[in-house]
Amino acid sequence: MKINVDGLDIAYKFSGEGQDTAVILEGWGTSMPVYDSVAAIMSRYMRVLQFDLPGFGESDEPKEPWNVDAFTDFFLKLMAALGIKEATLLGHSYGGRMMIKLSARQQSDFVIKNMILVDSAGVMPKKSFMQKLKIRKYKILKTFAANRLLYALFPELIDEWRSRQGSADYRNASPMMRSCLVLSVNEDLTGLFEKVKEEVLLIWGEKDTATPLSDAKLMEARMPDAALAVVKDAGHYPFLDDPACFAGILSSYLDGKKR
Repeated sequence: MKINVDGLDIAYKFSGEGQDTAVILEGWGTSMPVYDSVAAIMSRYMRVLQFDLPGFGESDEPKEPWNVDAFTDFFLKLMAALGIKEATLLGHSYGGRMMIKLSARQQSDFVIKNMILVDSAGVMPKKSFMQKLKIRKYKILKTFAANRLLYALFPELIDEWRSRQGSADYRNASPMMRSCLVLSVNEDLTGLFEKVKEEVLLIWGEKDTATPLSDAKLMEARMPDAALAVVKDAGHYPFLDDPACFAGILSSYLDGKKR
């Protein structure tokens, strides 16, 4: 199904039944099917909404570059359009960024009942000397690549170099979504952790290299009411790497909420 919000067609679907609602906020560049197994667990307890963020999956791209706040604002408009005033939120990676932003806001008509952060983004990694050197080298080469005369002389060489730059998410994104990604990854949210008001369950892959386990431990330490569960040997997608362990953690948590 699709719904039009602010001129953008947004793909979404519901599963499960119940008076309570859960909403899954997806990671960067993913789409609804990636989270079907997560929705299947949660739908045993409540109605579950999955949707593709603008520019993800089958939803329209934003008409201009958006930062995390803009995506969060749009999320609230979508909830209003669907008549959802409160929900349990589960956010993976980029979806976690949005949840942290939303929770830290002083006022909102939308009520977060519970927060589940799965390998959430939000902590700016400290760069090593070699990483800083690599960035400096990239900026110098980027300046040369932008030179029209050099490009006229070596177009294939420069295009090949450009195709190898940035993360996989960046390389696979459209120009518009690349601009959105740059606005997001360069924002550190650690200063907001103390402002997260809700109870938070952190579920993390032990061997995540995108958002390492140290990020989860920092969130657990700084968020007022947070608890961490680690999925052993799993990476950035623990619900895919070890579905049984992930299901056990999430089900135990949701069972506790029923009592």
